[in-house]
This record gives sequence, structure tokens and C-alpha cells, in this order.
Amino acid sequence: MVEVRKKEIILLAGVVIACYWNSLFCGFVFDDVSAILDNKDLRPTTPLANLFQNDFWGTPMSEERSHKSYRPLTVLTFRLNYLASELNAMSYHLLNLALHAVVCVIFLKVCRIFQDTKTSLVASLLFAVHPIHTEAVTGVVGRAELLSSIFFLAAFLSFTKSKGPDNSIVWTPVAVTVVLVAVATLCKEQGVTVVGICCVYEVFVAQGYSLPVLWDTAVQLIRGKGSLPYTMLQTLLKLLVLMISTLLLVVIRVQVIQSQLPVFTRFDNPAAVSPTPGRQLTFNYLLPVNAWLLLAPSELCCDWTMGTIPLIETLFDVRNVATFTFFCFMGLLIFYSLKYPGDSSKTVIMALCLIVLPFIPASNLFFPVGFVVAERVLYVPSMGFCILVAHGWGKISSKSNLTKLAWLCLAVVLGIHALKTVRRNWDWESEYTLFMSALKIALIFANSNIEAFGQSLENIKLRLYISFLPHKRQPIIKRFYKKGNTFVQQFKKKKKNYTKKFKAKIIIFCSLVDQVIPSPKRWHNRSMAHQDFFTCLASTCFCMQFTKENTSFCFRGLLSSRPKLKESHVFRGELLLKMNRPLEAKDAYLRALELDKANADLWYNLAIVYIELKDPTEALKNFNQALELNPKHKLALFNSALLMQESGDARLRPESKRRFLSYIEEEPQDANGYFNLGMLAMDNKKDAEAEMYMKKAIKMQPGFRSALFNLALLYSQNARELEALPVLEELLRYYPDHTKGLILKGDILMNQKKDIKGAKKCFERILEMDPTNVQGKHNLCVVYFEERDLLKAEMCLVETLALAPQEEYIHRHLSIVRSKIAALNSVGQSVPPSGGAFAAEEKKTLFENLKKDEQKSLGSKETLDKGHTKAKKTLVTNTMDKQTKTKSAKEIKEIEKKRAAALKRLEEIERILNSE
Repeated sequence: MVEVRKKEIILLAGVVIACYWNSLFCGFVFDDVSAILDNKDLRPTTPLANLFQNDFWGTPMSEERSHKSYRPLTVLTFRLNYLASELNAMSYHLLNLALHAVVCVIFLKVCRIFQDTKTSLVASLLFAVHPIHTEAVTGVVGRAELLSSIFFLAAFLSFTKSKGPDNSIVWTPVAVTVVLVAVATLCKEQGVTVVGICCVYEVFVAQGYSLPVLWDTAVQLIRGKGSLPYTMLQTLLKLLVLMISTLLLVVIRVQVIQSQLPVFTRFDNPAAVSPTPGRQLTFNYLLPVNAWLLLAPSELCCDWTMGTIPLIETLFDVRNVATFTFFCFMGLLIFYSLKYPGDSSKTVIMALCLIVLPFIPASNLFFPVGFVVAERVLYVPSMGFCILVAHGWGKISSKSNLTKLAWLCLAVVLGIHALKTVRRNWDWESEYTLFMSALKIALIFANSNIEAFGQSLENIKLRLYISFLPHKRQPIIKRFYKKGNTFVQQFKKKKKNYTKKFKAKIIIFCSLVDQVIPSPKRWHNRSMAHQDFFTCLASTCFCMQFTKENTSFCFRGLLSSRPKLKESHVFRGELLLKMNRPLEAKDAYLRALELDKANADLWYNLAIVYIELKDPTEALKNFNQALELNPKHKLALFNSALLMQESGDARLRPESKRRFLSYIEEEPQDANGYFNLGMLAMDNKKDAEAEMYMKKAIKMQPGFRSALFNLALLYSQNARELEALPVLEELLRYYPDHTKGLILKGDILMNQKKDIKGAKKCFERILEMDPTNVQGKHNLCVVYFEERDLLKAEMCLVETLALAPQEEYIHRHLSIVRSKIAALNSVGQSVPPSGGAFAAEEKKTLFENLKKDEQKSLGSKETLDKGHTKAKKTLVTNTMDKQTKTKSAKEIKEIEKKRAAALKRLEEIERILNSE
């Protein structure tokens, strides 16, 4: 084996960088969304053991909806990417680029076993630039191909070292091969096929047997005229050990998927459910289709499912000629390479093995797969193709009269392939560019209507792909495709009109589906494709504010498509809750729990439903059930603690505090946790602790409205009004229209700072925003009283009384002012418009009458402002932010106890007045 030189490594790395540099600017598209963005296994909070219990998409292998693709080592690399840069797409693409360069270098080393230096380098360069690899390299999920290929080739290289002197067996390389095969299989299932390539290599290359020799030996054994030569026995023993080890790996793999294959239907692979002979003819025709993609990769598509390649239903279809030609060509290559020994035959044999064996799991010939054609599965088979092309090029270039032409053709092919690869990478930049490129290729997309809609460019990110094609005089669904989290940018400016157009199309579509599939029984036990279809359609109907009948139709299809799939019931419950139908949502979640009682998320969601039903007792029971299953369930910790706090039951406060503390251990950067701990401390009259937590909340989230106001209120209740004033200034800097903050600030300015003008500005500001605000209007009347303008104070109180005629305290205060005016008139004094001294006793009388109202004002300010904080009542299956409900009557009664603190401040005011 010739070693790879440093210059060759630099050359291959440079070519890979030149072809894939622009892949670094691509985002997460297509299957990346499910494998990366939606995969909880990437998060550091998910136990590492989950990677070996779930499939490639993060779904437990035991669940019916699992794809059964077991690739834990690939997911582990995604998780390492997440630890390094979270969801920065560039880091994921950079690692893919590096892995492709590594594969090219190892492939060059493999080629040196069968080819000379020049030809093997040509094969590696062809492999490095081939456009068919863009899906595997530029698509992040293609990393499974890259990692599997590295260990695939490494296992083969290790096996080539297992032949010792005198044809003896070196067992260490064999053992290393078995380990590397296992690792390759844990990256992607096709890694196990390297064992077949090792067997072919051992028989036809390492031992140099040809087909005639093996045939003669077999005939002699059958006739009993001979025995196996020692070298053959050694070879047989080595291969037997290798195959038994591999069989053990296969058995373990079958156990992991629990002896179940994933379910695919017409949406994924139409031929898989087609009758004979259409199924066999179509699957065989897909072989020359894949071969053509390797030979002429000019038309590439991200998704070849459904009707992209029409079915072959009869023997008279002209496409059968392509199938026949392909099998004839492959058969001739195999026959002549096995019959005639020589270096050239060995190269062709190994090339054919690399093409055929790794492709068998994806060929549909032995079991159906979830796609018609997938370019990424051609990553390893393209190695054999490149070896064949390079071998043929080597034969041509060795002829002196064709050397220059051969080099010219090679340069042209490499250049065209490299440019095509760079151009194709841009198609993977976003989901919009990717699917727009698919429209040009796939016939199914050619008749599609790409539609996009949304209520908010930031919040609802949904793209729907729908097409209608006539079939037997009836419209049928040919493709409904949901893959995306961005809008079609071209329709941003015309979104309003476009939405109306789209809504009309969906209504027509619903009626068409109802005509084609009138009975829900026909949807029974369908695949995930149906479930995804009705999930998207139901979501669309809800977001577009469709009628109850339209949405109910979608629910009917959703549940009948997979009645035993809990996600169907979960999604139904989520949408019903959005539609303010909590009783039906409760039923949906209860049915989901029948299918999976050990799911903490379901218990949590059911608790949210009970909150909507105003049943806090049942809600708390369900929160507790969720926490029994998952003690670190963050949302359950937060919301159950908040529910206990809001109950007003002092016995629940210690447990509420414990849960809030557990929550901030899980979410140390969330200011809401500290704020609610502060509110709990205020309820427990632990003012120092409350102050500490409020300050932490403000530090975590500057401008935290509720924390700022309640901290100021805390200072005010503890006769620390001057400390409350700067806190209120900060609150009003962020929220200049904060009514209760203005009331409290005006109160402090008037009673502590004796700043009547400042207080007056605060109350006037309140009335500018809301002329009907009784509290602000009443406090302004008090300001007029302080300014000794009794007539204006009287008029102000009359206006206030008109706003709230039922308020007794306004009647009393008006009576006091009128009594003062009458007293002044009785002694012959005119009422000064803004003057006249008040005796301290008279001021004291007025403030005595204001005591209860002042206390009530302060108490209500604290209570109501709690409602500004956001509770984390989020359904774990889909984000649904909810505002915290107004505090209960029990909590208001609890706060009444704290109002006594306000008396201290009023008594201080009285003391000052008396001293005057």
C-alpha cells in the first residue's frame, strides 16, 4: 500500500474547501429542522443515555411513530456542536466540510490498494467535487453518511492488513475491523455492508481467486475428489469469524428497534403500496435512475418522494428499456471481472462492490424505505463509481494518441462538477431556495401552488405546499408538505390580500378532501404523513380563523389517521385550548394519557387545562403528578409554585418556596423565579428577604416592571419612602404611563418631600392618560386642598363624585371641604382662591378620613400589579404564552393584613401636622 503524501492531502482539502466554502452560509433546512432544531437530545439538560434510547430524530425507539433509524454517535456529534455554539448553523456546516475532506483522504488511501498513484488521485478528486454529495455535505443531517463512511473505509483498511506471511491470519486487524464496523453502524445503518466488501476483497483480491477457480474447486468437493486447500481454509475461517461477528451486530440492532420496521405509505414511497408488477418494475427502474444521477448530476432534487417519478404499471412502459440496459451492463461487468483474473478485474470487482453493496439497504428491493430516491444514500456508492471512471480514464490516457484528450476531458469534468457543486450549495441556503429549486426538477412540484401565510413574521412560521392533480376525474391529494420555519419573502408586502386568497384555497381543499375520502375509516392506521397532513391543516384552519366545521373536519382526519398515536390527541388538545374549548381539550389530554401515563409533559398540559377551567385543586394534583415523574420539570415547578402562592393558603407557602428555589436552580437566569420568591416573602412578612429577591430580579432583568413597583411599595410600607422614590423614578423611566407608580410617587412627594407641585404633575399625568381614573382624580383634589384652594377642591370632588357616586369616602371628603368653606363664610372671611391657613387639627381631620382609602389604595396597587408578571403556562408541545390570572379573593384578604403597615406612614403625617 502506497502512503498518501502531504501534498495530496493539501490538494484534496483545498478542492473540498473550494467546492463547499459557501455551505458555511446555509441554515438549517429540510430534515435539519427535525434532527437539530426540534431534537431535545442535543440539549445539555437531556441525559446522555437518551441518545442510546432514542432514534435519530429524538423519538424513543419504543414508540410507534419512531423512524427506527438508530444513529446515536451521529447525534452525539450534533450535541457536541450544540455545546460549542448552540444553534449556530455555521459550526455544524464547518464540521461537515471537515469530515468530507477526511473521507476524501481516506478514500485516496483505499484507492491506492487497487490503482496506481495517478489514477487513484483522479478518483479521489472526482469524489471530492461530485455534485451528488451536496445533500450529504451541505445538509447537516448528511453527517450520518460522512461519519459512517469514515469508519466504513477505516474498517476496510484495517481488514486489508489481516493477511500475514505465508497466508497466515493476523487477528488484531480482524478484531479492529469488527469494532470499526460496529462504530460505522452506530453512525448509520449502511455501515454494516463493509463486511461484504471485505469478503469480496479477501476472496478475489487478497487471495487472487477467480470465478473459474472457485467453480472448479466447488465441483471437485461435490464429487468427493478433493479437499479444500489450506489457504482456502484460512480464508474461510477468517470470513466466518467476520460474518458471525457481523451477524451478532445485526441481531443487536434488530433488538434495539424491537423487531419492528417503520411504516411508510404512498406519501413517502408510492411503489411500496402498489400491486404487482408495478411495484417490482418501479423499484427496478429506480436503479438506472440512481445510476444516471451519478453519471449526469445536472438535475438534483431535495425530495423525490410521492409522484416525482411516476409508477411503471405495465411491461410495455418504455422506461423498462432503461432497466434492462442497466442490468445487462452491470451483468457484463460482473461476469468479465470475475471470469478473467488480473489487476484490472480486481479494480472493477471492488468498484462494483462499493457501488452495489452499500446501496442495497436503500434499494427498496428487499424491504421498502421511506423515499423513492435520496441523493445522500449515493455518497458511498459514488466511491465505486469514481473508481470505475478513473480506471477507464487511466486506460484511455495510457494511449499516447489520446493522452491530451483524456486530460482535457478530465479537467472539463472536474471543473463542471465543481461549479455545479458550488451552485447547488446555494440551493440549501434556506428552505425557500431549496424548495424553489425542487420545483424546477420534480414533476409533482411543477404543478404545485407554493403558498405561505402568517399572522406574525416572528411568531407563526409555517409553509404549506399543496397540489391538486386530476386522476380518474376526481381531484386527489398529490402532495401536502410542511417543512419550514420561514415565510416566502416575496409575499411580505402583499400578505393581507395573499392570506385571503390562501384561505379560499384551503376551504376548497377541505371540501375536495371530504369528497375524495368521505369516510374516516379509510384513514385508519395510516402513516405519519397523514398525521402531519391533518396536523398542518388543522393548524391552518385555526390560525386563519376558520369556522368550527372546517376545523372539526381537520380534527376528524387527524384522529382517524393515527387513533393510537398520542401526538394526535396532544395536538388536538392544544388547538382546542387555543380555541377556548377547555372541556374538549381536557378530554383530548385524558385520551393521550391513556396511551402514555408516564409522560410528565402530558400531566403538565392537563394541569394547564384545569387552570383554564378554574379548578386549581385538580390543576395542582396534575402538576404534582408531573413532578413525580420528572422532579426537574421546570414549567411544572414554576406554575405549581405560583398556583400555591395564589391560593392564599399559608400552609402551602413553604412548599411553594421550595419549588421556586428548585426552579431557579434549573433556570438561574430567569428573573420571574426571583420575583415570585420576593412576592412570597412579602406574603410571609419577611421584608428583608423580599427586598433581596426583588433586587435580584431587577438585576437579572433591568426594567422588570412588577419587581420595580413592588420593591417601591415594600419600601413605602416600611416607612422608607425616600428609598422608594429612586425605584419609582426607574420604573417610570421604563414605563412612563404606569398609573399605580405615578400614584405612589405623587403620594410620597406630597406627604414626605412636601413637593406639592411634583405630586400635582403626577396626578395630572394620570388624568391625561385616563380622565376617569377615580384614584388619580381624588388625589388631585387633595393637592388642591393642600394648596388651600377650597373652591377648586370642592369642584374637583364634585367631578370625582360623578365618576364614582357609590364611593362613601368621596361624599365624606366633599362634606369636610364644604364645612370648611361654610365656617369661613360664617365668620365673614372670604374663601381665598389659593390661600387661607388651615389649622393642624383640620388637616388631621381630613387625613383621618383618608386613612382607609389610602390603605385600600396601597393594598390594591400591590395586588393588581402582580398581574403584570408573566406565568410560564406554556404547553410543552407547542409554545402558548399566557398571562397570569388576576389574584384570587383569598389573596386579596391575605394582603389586607399588610395594609396596617400603611398606618405607620399616615401616623407620621399626622405627627408632622400636629407639630405645625
